Amino acid sequence: MSIGMIGKKIGMTQIFNTKGQSIPVTILQIGPCTITKITQTPNTNQNKVQIGYEYIQPSKITKAEIGHFKAKKLPCFKYLKEYKTNTINNIKIGKILSVREIEIGNHITVSGNSIGKGFSGYQKRHHFSRGPMSHGSKNHRQPGSIGAGTTPGRVFPGKRMAGQMGNTKVSINNLEVIDINQNNNTLIIKGSVPGKNGNLIQIYKK
Repeated sequence: MSIGMIGKKIGMTQIFNTKGQSIPVTILQIGPCTITKITQTPNTNQNKVQIGYEYIQPSKITKAEIGHFKAKKLPCFKYLKEYKTNTINNIKIGKILSVREIEIGNHITVSGNSIGKGFSGYQKRHHFSRGPMSHGSKNHRQPGSIGAGTTPGRVFPGKRMAGQMGNTKVSINNLEVIDINQNNNTLIIKGSVPGKNGNLIQIYKK
């Protein structure tokens, strides 16, 4: 069964292997997550599993959400996430998923929002080259031409220009699990993970 869970990024550090080599790693706190909904699509192999993460008081969520949890006889959760899976064997509503579902050496996909860097110019955002820096030049950091004139008479969507940089969903595949601490529900992943410390992230293992 494919496994999807929600957690938070703790931070980055480094560990040393038996050869004395430094390995950059990221520490993630994953789950525990609870299966809150299973949707089966007839005549297809695609099923949807919804999981909940981080308990919350009923007074802080909507009545519709309270009714959703009450119908399943589950506690209230702050975050809900749905993912697709081909098989739903050995799972049921109310089952708790934790880092025990993952083993050292597994490769997982981690998704999260990258760090937002505000409104950035086209040089920083798209790595464009600057204009001449001589005294007579008036095109040091200006974008220059952004399109043709009368025809087509507009700027095409997707033109690389200044704008919001970062704060987008980023997924990194095949990150290796270096170590697991089941008591603290933490994973040590080789490499970097999108977002800043404390950000919500989703992991997925096939």
